[in-house]
Amino acid sequence: MSEVIKNIVKDYADNAGLPLSESQLDALVTYAGMLVKTNEVMNLTNITDDEGIAVRHFVDSLTLVPFILEEQKKAGREDISVIDVGTGAGFPDIVLKIAVPKIRLTLLDSLQKRLNFLDEVSSALSLADVKTVHGRAEDAGHDAALREKYDVSCARAVANLPVLCEYCLPFVKTGGAFLAMKGNVDEEEKASGRALQVLGGKKEKVDRFLLPGTDMNRSIVVVRKSKPTPNAYPRQAGKPSKKPL
Repeated sequence: MSEVIKNIVKDYADNAGLPLSESQLDALVTYAGMLVKTNEVMNLTNITDDEGIAVRHFVDSLTLVPFILEEQKKAGREDISVIDVGTGAGFPDIVLKIAVPKIRLTLLDSLQKRLNFLDEVSSALSLADVKTVHGRAEDAGHDAALREKYDVSCARAVANLPVLCEYCLPFVKTGGAFLAMKGNVDEEEKASGRALQVLGGKKEKVDRFLLPGTDMNRSIVVVRKSKPTPNAYPRQAGKPSKKPL
């Protein structure tokens, strides 16, 4: 298991100019082993083969690293605060934390069992400055300890873009960024204009590419927080998905 994952991830990271140390590669292998073992008793992922984990979880997550590095550069410091909204099994942000260890990370999810797993992963990998928060984005977005406290919020395949904006932008400081990891985002991008305007965001760029080693379309949407999000948002649980802005 370890060699397949290590080789795939190392090849990608080297080619992308984001070389990972042996200890970082070992951490990813440990994470993969814990994911597969825990998945036997809890539904974390449908992808459990070595190549699938390496490409569709680890490499996919690592495609966000340049954007995190850019936010560090904009902030003028490495210890930027990042919240992963609807983190699930920890993708992309546990991988980001391994690759960019100085970030301060919050993992938000509505299922405590998943967060218990991520606490175990963080402990096993000795990841510092990682905290888990149990709750729905619609509720957590109104928590004074979390609202507009983060340099970056990110989400991977949680909902369509207008809904994701309502989930994620309330956590971001003015001047910070929301990074949305999507597949083909063209239609969602067109539909997100009103949500961005209402929530205080402005689309900065969209990076479109094929996930390395596959023919799968990927997009990373960078939304800059240009002004505070009105207090009415996010709306109560269920409303953003049922009636997107």
